[in-house]
Amino acid sequence: MAELGFVRLGFGAESVEYTRAWEEQRRVHAARFADEVEDTCLLLEHLPVYTAGRRTDPSERPLDGTPVVDVDRGGKITWHGPGQLVGYPIMKLPRPVDVVAHVRRLEEALIRTAAEFGLETTRVEGRSGVWVLGDPVEERPKIGGLSLELDPRLHDEEFDPRLNGPEYAPSNAGQRREDRKLAAIGIRVAKGVTMHGFAINVNPDSTWFDRIIPCGIRDAGVTSLSYELGREITIAEVLPVAERHLKDVLEHAELRPREIETA
Repeated sequence: MAELGFVRLGFGAESVEYTRAWEEQRRVHAARFADEVEDTCLLLEHLPVYTAGRRTDPSERPLDGTPVVDVDRGGKITWHGPGQLVGYPIMKLPRPVDVVAHVRRLEEALIRTAAEFGLETTRVEGRSGVWVLGDPVEERPKIGGLSLELDPRLHDEEFDPRLNGPEYAPSNAGQRREDRKLAAIGIRVAKGVTMHGFAINVNPDSTWFDRIIPCGIRDAGVTSLSYELGREITIAEVLPVAERHLKDVLEHAELRPREIETA
């Protein structure tokens, strides 16, 4: 595969407003399609913003009317902001495009990144991204004294965890010992070139996620490297590690067109 270059757009006091980064993505995407640039990964921190993918339901958006930027990626609603490393790999893939394989490669790079800091993560069947697995169900603390069989998140379609106190908040999934997402992935492929990408929580204020239903998942939550490791981890520490693993995984991938089954 072609060499992958990195562009650091801005971090900390120079964090990038979302629509400006989206415009830069589109510019680089057009240049990559025209073979004017090589595969490029934009890396940055965003100013606080909620973004909604094409499959987002109205019920998953902020209840207080906080603005949401609707975007053309897959997936549902999420939050980006300080303490979160965001990456947008803009890469040309062979046709017919294998989107799932691209997502798996991004997951692998982030799993390796977390492992280098001493955190074991994994994939969860049917749910994209990188996860920290919770305790076995029977060993988890009961929420509000209720057993899992009575957990309203699983049995009541009208139940909204945002209206029922911090014990149901996505940011407290670690205290509940539930599965929790460390990194989210949402992409788009247009003209055989990828857009959007991943966001790995390093040391954000995770309560931002409590205003939404992150990724549309009601029975799990979110976490960060700093929370799971019990010590402060910074974007500056994670950035070179993530670059190295992204480069290794994405450059050495054996890209093959998706196989089309015929009757």
